[in-house]
Amino acid sequence: MSLTQMTTNSESNPSEPRSTVRALDVPLPSAPVTTGPAMADLPPSPVRQFLSSRGSGKIADQAFAGLMLTCALSIFAIVIFIATILVLRSKLSLHAFGFKFFTSQAWDPVSGDFGALPFIYGTLATSFLALLMAVPLALGVAVFLTELCPKMLRAPISFLTELLAAIPSVVYGLWAVFVLVPMMRDSLGPFLVKTLGWTGFFEGANFGVGLLTASIILAIMILPIISSLTRDIMNAVPNSQREAVLALGATRWEMIRVGVLRNSRIGIVGAVMLGLGRALGETMAVTMVIGNHAEINKSLFAPGYTLASVIANEFSEATGDVYLSALIEIGLALFLVTIVVNTIARLLVWAVTRGAPARVA
Repeated sequence: MSLTQMTTNSESNPSEPRSTVRALDVPLPSAPVTTGPAMADLPPSPVRQFLSSRGSGKIADQAFAGLMLTCALSIFAIVIFIATILVLRSKLSLHAFGFKFFTSQAWDPVSGDFGALPFIYGTLATSFLALLMAVPLALGVAVFLTELCPKMLRAPISFLTELLAAIPSVVYGLWAVFVLVPMMRDSLGPFLVKTLGWTGFFEGANFGVGLLTASIILAIMILPIISSLTRDIMNAVPNSQREAVLALGATRWEMIRVGVLRNSRIGIVGAVMLGLGRALGETMAVTMVIGNHAEINKSLFAPGYTLASVIANEFSEATGDVYLSALIEIGLALFLVTIVVNTIARLLVWAVTRGAPARVA
Protein backbone atom coordinates (compact mmCIF):
# COMPACT_ATOMS: atom_id res chain seq x y z
CA MET A 1 0.00 0.00 0.00
CA SER A 2 1.35 3.41 -1.00
CA LEU A 3 1.49 6.50 1.17
CA THR A 4 -1.31 8.14 -0.88
CA GLN A 5 -3.66 5.21 -0.29
CA MET A 6 -2.89 5.19 3.44
CA THR A 7 -3.63 8.89 3.67
CA THR A 8 -6.90 8.41 1.77
CA ASN A 9 -7.97 5.56 4.04
CA SER A 10 -7.21 7.59 7.14
CA GLU A 11 -9.27 10.52 5.88
CA SER A 12 -12.18 8.21 5.06
CA ASN A 13 -12.08 6.70 8.58
CA PRO A 14 -12.16 9.66 10.95
CA SER A 15 -12.41 7.40 14.02
CA GLU A 16 -8.78 6.33 13.60
CA PRO A 17 -6.34 8.84 15.16
CA ARG A 18 -3.94 10.59 12.83
CA SER A 19 -1.03 9.84 15.15
CA THR A 20 -1.30 6.20 14.09
CA VAL A 21 -0.80 7.11 10.46
CA ARG A 22 2.14 9.35 11.26
CA ALA A 23 3.67 6.58 13.34
CA LEU A 24 3.49 4.30 10.33
CA ASP A 25 5.27 6.87 8.17
CA VAL A 26 8.36 7.04 10.44
CA PRO A 27 10.18 3.78 11.10
CA LEU A 28 10.93 3.24 14.83
CA PRO A 29 14.37 2.06 15.87
CA SER A 30 14.31 -1.45 17.13
CA ALA A 31 15.29 -2.00 20.80
CA PRO A 32 18.34 -4.15 21.35
CA VAL A 33 17.46 -7.62 22.46
CA THR A 34 19.65 -9.03 25.19
CA THR A 35 20.22 -12.71 24.81
CA GLY A 36 20.67 -15.21 27.59
CA PRO A 37 24.44 -15.67 27.23
CA ALA A 38 24.95 -11.88 27.25
CA MET A 39 23.06 -11.50 30.57
CA ALA A 40 25.04 -14.38 32.04
CA ASP A 41 28.27 -12.56 31.23
CA LEU A 42 27.24 -9.51 33.37
CA PRO A 43 28.98 -9.33 36.78
CA PRO A 44 26.71 -9.67 39.89
CA SER A 45 25.62 -6.55 41.70
CA PRO A 46 27.38 -5.48 44.95
CA VAL A 47 24.28 -6.36 46.99
CA ARG A 48 24.20 -9.88 45.56
CA GLN A 49 27.93 -10.25 46.17
CA PHE A 50 27.48 -9.22 49.84
CA LEU A 51 24.56 -11.59 50.37
CA SER A 52 26.46 -14.45 48.74
CA SER A 53 29.64 -13.86 50.75
CA ARG A 54 28.03 -13.73 54.20
CA GLY A 55 26.46 -17.16 53.94
CA SER A 56 23.23 -18.33 55.58
CA GLY A 57 21.70 -16.15 58.35
CA LYS A 58 19.71 -18.96 59.98
CA ILE A 59 22.08 -19.33 62.92
CA ALA A 60 22.15 -15.57 63.53
CA ASP A 61 18.35 -15.38 63.39
CA GLN A 62 17.97 -18.22 65.86
CA ALA A 63 20.51 -16.63 68.22
CA PHE A 64 18.75 -13.29 68.05
CA ALA A 65 15.35 -14.89 68.71
CA GLY A 66 16.77 -16.78 71.68
CA LEU A 67 18.29 -13.59 73.11
CA MET A 68 14.99 -11.72 72.83
CA LEU A 69 13.14 -14.62 74.47
CA THR A 70 15.65 -14.57 77.33
CA CYS A 71 15.09 -10.83 77.82
CA ALA A 72 11.34 -11.35 77.94
CA LEU A 73 11.55 -14.26 80.40
CA SER A 74 13.93 -12.30 82.62
CA ILE A 75 11.01 -10.06 83.63
CA PHE A 76 9.18 -13.05 85.08
CA ALA A 77 12.38 -14.25 86.73
CA ILE A 78 13.00 -10.89 88.42
CA VAL A 79 9.44 -10.67 89.78
CA ILE A 80 9.54 -14.25 91.06
CA PHE A 81 12.98 -13.70 92.60
CA ILE A 82 11.84 -10.56 94.47
CA ALA A 83 8.68 -12.24 95.74
CA THR A 84 10.63 -15.33 96.85
CA ILE A 85 13.20 -13.33 98.81
CA LEU A 86 10.49 -11.26 100.51
CA VAL A 87 8.55 -14.37 101.50
CA LEU A 88 11.64 -16.19 102.80
CA ARG A 89 12.93 -13.24 104.82
CA SER A 90 9.49 -12.56 106.34
CA LYS A 91 8.89 -16.19 107.29
CA LEU A 92 9.11 -15.50 111.04
CA SER A 93 6.48 -12.79 110.88
CA LEU A 94 4.26 -14.89 108.63
CA HIS A 95 4.34 -17.80 111.08
CA ALA A 96 3.86 -15.57 114.12
CA PHE A 97 0.95 -13.42 112.86
CA GLY A 98 -0.34 -15.02 109.66
CA PHE A 99 -2.92 -13.09 107.67
CA LYS A 100 -3.78 -11.13 110.82
CA PHE A 101 -0.65 -9.08 110.14
CA PHE A 102 -2.47 -7.26 107.29
CA THR A 103 -5.64 -6.61 109.34
CA SER A 104 -4.19 -5.68 112.73
CA GLN A 105 -3.65 -2.05 113.78
CA ALA A 106 -1.10 -2.84 116.51
CA TRP A 107 2.54 -1.82 116.05
CA ASP A 108 4.44 -2.31 119.29
CA PRO A 109 8.08 -3.36 118.85
CA VAL A 110 8.55 -3.55 122.64
CA SER A 111 5.92 -6.25 123.16
CA GLY A 112 6.51 -7.83 119.77
CA ASP A 113 3.02 -7.15 118.41
CA PHE A 114 2.97 -6.02 114.79
CA GLY A 115 0.28 -5.16 112.25
CA ALA A 116 0.47 -3.43 108.87
CA LEU A 117 -3.07 -2.05 108.49
CA PRO A 118 -2.19 1.57 109.50
CA PHE A 119 0.60 1.61 106.94
CA ILE A 120 -1.61 0.20 104.18
CA TYR A 121 -4.25 2.80 105.02
CA GLY A 122 -1.71 5.64 104.98
CA THR A 123 -0.25 4.50 101.66
CA LEU A 124 -3.61 4.20 99.90
CA ALA A 125 -5.03 7.39 101.42
CA THR A 126 -2.09 9.61 100.47
CA SER A 127 -1.75 8.07 97.00
CA PHE A 128 -5.40 8.41 96.01
CA LEU A 129 -5.65 11.92 97.47
CA ALA A 130 -2.58 12.83 95.42
CA LEU A 131 -4.24 11.46 92.28
CA LEU A 132 -7.41 13.37 93.08
CA MET A 133 -5.44 16.61 93.10
CA ALA A 134 -2.88 15.88 90.39
CA VAL A 135 -4.93 14.28 87.60
CA PRO A 136 -7.24 17.26 86.80
CA LEU A 137 -4.31 19.67 86.92
CA ALA A 138 -2.14 17.41 84.77
CA LEU A 139 -4.92 17.02 82.18
CA GLY A 140 -5.40 20.78 82.11
CA VAL A 141 -1.69 21.38 81.56
CA ALA A 142 -1.55 18.75 78.81
CA VAL A 143 -4.63 20.10 77.00
CA PHE A 144 -3.32 23.66 77.20
CA LEU A 145 0.13 22.76 75.87
CA THR A 146 -1.27 20.59 73.11
CA GLU A 147 -4.29 22.53 71.88
CA LEU A 148 -4.37 26.09 73.26
CA CYS A 149 -0.87 27.27 74.15
CA PRO A 150 0.80 29.90 71.91
CA LYS A 151 3.83 28.55 70.12
CA MET A 152 6.27 30.90 71.85
CA LEU A 153 5.17 29.70 75.32
CA ARG A 154 4.95 25.99 74.57
CA ALA A 155 8.66 25.21 74.89
CA PRO A 156 9.28 27.10 78.18
CA ILE A 157 6.21 25.63 79.89
CA SER A 158 7.05 22.12 78.69
CA PHE A 159 10.61 22.52 79.96
CA LEU A 160 9.48 23.70 83.38
CA THR A 161 6.95 20.87 83.64
CA GLU A 162 9.56 18.24 82.85
CA LEU A 163 12.01 19.95 85.21
CA LEU A 164 9.70 19.14 88.12
CA ALA A 165 10.18 15.43 87.42
CA ALA A 166 13.98 15.79 87.69
CA ILE A 167 13.98 17.36 91.16
CA PRO A 168 15.10 14.83 93.84
CA SER A 169 12.49 13.79 96.37
CA VAL A 170 14.57 15.05 99.30
CA VAL A 171 14.40 18.55 97.83
CA TYR A 172 10.62 18.27 97.69
CA GLY A 173 10.70 17.14 101.30
CA LEU A 174 12.80 20.12 102.41
CA TRP A 175 10.53 22.52 100.54
CA ALA A 176 7.51 20.94 102.18
CA VAL A 177 9.06 21.22 105.66
CA PHE A 178 9.94 24.90 105.33
CA VAL A 179 7.08 26.13 103.13
CA LEU A 180 4.15 23.72 102.93
CA VAL A 181 3.98 22.73 106.61
CA PRO A 182 3.76 26.36 107.90
CA MET A 183 1.25 27.17 105.17
CA MET A 184 -0.88 24.19 106.13
CA ARG A 185 -0.70 25.07 109.83
CA ASP A 186 -1.33 28.83 109.58
CA SER A 187 -3.48 29.54 106.52
CA LEU A 188 -4.65 26.56 104.48
CA GLY A 189 -5.64 24.39 107.45
CA PRO A 190 -7.86 27.00 109.14
CA PHE A 191 -9.49 27.77 105.79
CA LEU A 192 -10.34 24.09 105.27
CA VAL A 193 -11.73 23.82 108.79
CA LYS A 194 -13.94 26.87 108.20
CA THR A 195 -15.27 25.80 104.81
CA LEU A 196 -15.21 21.97 104.88
CA GLY A 197 -15.14 21.20 108.58
CA TRP A 198 -18.67 19.78 108.39
CA THR A 199 -17.36 16.80 106.38
CA GLY A 200 -15.42 15.42 109.35
CA PHE A 201 -12.19 15.13 107.33
CA PHE A 202 -10.64 18.23 108.90
CA GLU A 203 -10.98 17.71 112.63
CA GLY A 204 -8.52 17.65 115.50
CA ALA A 205 -5.25 19.44 116.05
CA ASN A 206 -3.49 20.78 112.99
CA PHE A 207 0.30 20.72 113.37
CA GLY A 208 1.00 21.13 109.66
CA VAL A 209 2.21 17.56 109.18
CA GLY A 210 -0.19 14.77 108.33
CA LEU A 211 -1.93 12.87 105.57
CA LEU A 212 -3.09 15.96 103.68
CA THR A 213 0.38 17.54 103.62
CA ALA A 214 1.91 14.30 102.35
CA SER A 215 -0.81 14.05 99.71
CA ILE A 216 -0.10 17.58 98.45
CA ILE A 217 3.62 16.96 98.09
CA LEU A 218 2.89 13.65 96.34
CA ALA A 219 0.50 15.43 93.95
CA ILE A 220 3.24 17.90 93.03
CA MET A 221 5.70 15.06 92.46
CA ILE A 222 3.48 12.97 90.19
CA LEU A 223 2.08 15.95 88.27
CA PRO A 224 4.92 16.19 85.69
CA ILE A 225 4.83 12.43 85.01
CA ILE A 226 1.12 12.35 84.23
CA SER A 227 1.23 15.64 82.33
CA SER A 228 4.19 14.71 80.11
CA LEU A 229 2.83 11.29 79.21
CA THR A 230 -0.65 12.67 78.56
CA ARG A 231 0.78 15.39 76.32
CA ASP A 232 2.71 12.84 74.25
CA ILE A 233 -0.41 10.68 73.94
CA MET A 234 -2.53 13.62 72.82
CA ASN A 235 0.10 14.67 70.27
CA ALA A 236 -0.12 11.18 68.78
CA VAL A 237 -3.80 11.67 67.90
CA PRO A 238 -4.00 12.34 64.12
CA ASN A 239 -4.98 15.85 63.06
CA SER A 240 -7.64 14.30 60.84
CA GLN A 241 -9.62 13.52 64.00
CA ARG A 242 -9.60 17.17 65.02
CA GLU A 243 -10.46 18.38 61.51
CA ALA A 244 -13.32 15.91 61.17
CA VAL A 245 -14.94 17.02 64.42
CA LEU A 246 -14.51 20.71 63.58
CA ALA A 247 -15.94 20.11 60.11
CA LEU A 248 -19.14 18.84 61.72
CA GLY A 249 -19.60 22.20 63.43
CA ALA A 250 -18.21 21.37 66.88
CA THR A 251 -16.66 23.99 69.12
CA ARG A 252 -13.03 23.80 70.19
CA TRP A 253 -13.97 22.30 73.56
CA GLU A 254 -16.15 19.68 71.85
CA MET A 255 -13.29 18.92 69.47
CA ILE A 256 -10.92 18.38 72.41
CA ARG A 257 -13.43 16.27 74.31
CA VAL A 258 -14.59 14.10 71.39
CA GLY A 259 -11.69 14.11 68.96
CA VAL A 260 -8.70 14.19 71.32
CA LEU A 261 -9.54 13.03 74.84
CA ARG A 262 -11.81 10.23 73.66
CA ASN A 263 -9.07 8.79 71.45
CA SER A 264 -6.46 9.25 74.20
CA ARG A 265 -8.41 7.74 77.09
CA ILE A 266 -6.54 4.44 77.21
CA GLY A 267 -3.16 6.13 77.23
CA ILE A 268 -4.33 8.62 79.86
CA VAL A 269 -5.37 5.75 82.13
CA GLY A 270 -1.88 4.28 81.71
CA ALA A 271 -0.29 7.63 82.55
CA VAL A 272 -2.40 7.91 85.70
CA MET A 273 -1.39 4.40 86.76
CA LEU A 274 2.29 5.26 86.32
CA GLY A 275 1.76 8.30 88.50
CA LEU A 276 0.03 6.12 91.09
CA GLY A 277 3.00 3.76 91.06
CA ARG A 278 5.31 6.69 91.79
CA ALA A 279 3.07 7.80 94.65
CA LEU A 280 2.87 4.33 96.21
CA GLY A 281 6.64 3.91 96.36
CA GLU A 282 7.66 7.44 97.33
CA THR A 283 9.61 7.42 100.58
CA MET A 284 11.76 10.39 101.53
CA ALA A 285 9.46 13.34 100.87
CA VAL A 286 6.50 11.59 102.47
CA THR A 287 8.51 10.54 105.52
CA MET A 288 9.48 14.16 106.18
CA VAL A 289 5.91 15.53 106.31
CA ILE A 290 3.47 12.71 107.13
CA GLY A 291 4.07 12.69 110.88
CA ASN A 292 5.15 9.02 111.19
CA HIS A 293 2.45 7.78 113.57
CA ALA A 294 1.00 4.28 113.18
CA GLU A 295 -2.68 5.07 113.60
CA ILE A 296 -5.79 5.17 111.42
CA ASN A 297 -7.67 8.47 111.58
CA LYS A 298 -10.51 9.91 109.58
CA SER A 299 -9.10 13.42 109.83
CA LEU A 300 -6.62 14.38 107.13
CA PHE A 301 -4.81 16.61 109.61
CA ALA A 302 -3.80 13.57 111.68
CA PRO A 303 -0.27 12.16 111.30
CA GLY A 304 0.12 8.82 109.59
CA TYR A 305 2.54 6.32 108.16
CA THR A 306 3.08 4.65 104.80
CA LEU A 307 4.53 1.28 103.92
CA ALA A 308 7.63 2.83 102.42
CA SER A 309 8.22 5.39 105.16
CA VAL A 310 8.03 2.89 108.03
CA ILE A 311 10.68 0.74 106.36
CA ALA A 312 12.93 3.76 105.85
CA ASN A 313 12.45 4.96 109.42
CA GLU A 314 12.72 1.75 111.41
CA PHE A 315 14.76 -0.72 109.36
CA SER A 316 18.06 0.42 110.85
CA GLU A 317 16.58 0.32 114.36
CA ALA A 318 15.15 -3.20 114.16
CA THR A 319 16.80 -5.21 116.94
CA GLY A 320 14.90 -8.50 117.06
CA ASP A 321 14.48 -11.07 114.35
CA VAL A 322 10.69 -10.82 114.48
CA TYR A 323 10.88 -7.03 114.24
CA LEU A 324 13.12 -7.25 111.16
CA SER A 325 10.91 -9.93 109.66
CA ALA A 326 7.84 -7.75 110.21
CA LEU A 327 9.47 -4.87 108.33
CA ILE A 328 10.33 -7.18 105.44
CA GLU A 329 6.75 -8.40 105.43
CA ILE A 330 5.68 -4.77 105.12
CA GLY A 331 7.82 -4.70 101.98
CA LEU A 332 5.92 -7.77 100.86
CA ALA A 333 2.66 -5.94 101.57
CA LEU A 334 3.83 -3.01 99.43
CA PHE A 335 4.71 -5.49 96.69
CA LEU A 336 1.21 -7.02 96.89
CA VAL A 337 -0.47 -3.60 96.93
CA THR A 338 1.44 -2.71 93.75
CA ILE A 339 0.24 -5.91 92.08
CA VAL A 340 -3.36 -5.20 93.11
CA VAL A 341 -3.17 -1.63 91.81
CA ASN A 342 -1.80 -2.79 88.46
CA THR A 343 -4.55 -5.41 88.26
CA ILE A 344 -7.15 -2.72 88.85
CA ALA A 345 -5.47 -0.64 86.13
CA ARG A 346 -5.81 -3.51 83.68
CA LEU A 347 -9.48 -3.87 84.61
CA LEU A 348 -9.99 -0.13 84.04
CA VAL A 349 -8.41 -0.35 80.61
CA TRP A 350 -10.62 -3.33 79.79
CA ALA A 351 -13.68 -1.42 81.03
CA VAL A 352 -12.82 1.47 78.71
CA THR A 353 -12.17 -0.68 75.67
CA ARG A 354 -14.77 -3.38 76.51
CA GLY A 355 -12.24 -6.03 75.60
CA ALA A 356 -11.71 -4.66 72.09
CA PRO A 357 -8.23 -3.88 70.74
CA ALA A 358 -7.16 -0.25 70.92
CA ARG A 359 -7.75 1.64 67.68
CA VAL A 360 -8.08 5.21 66.51
CA ALA A 361 -11.71 6.01 65.83
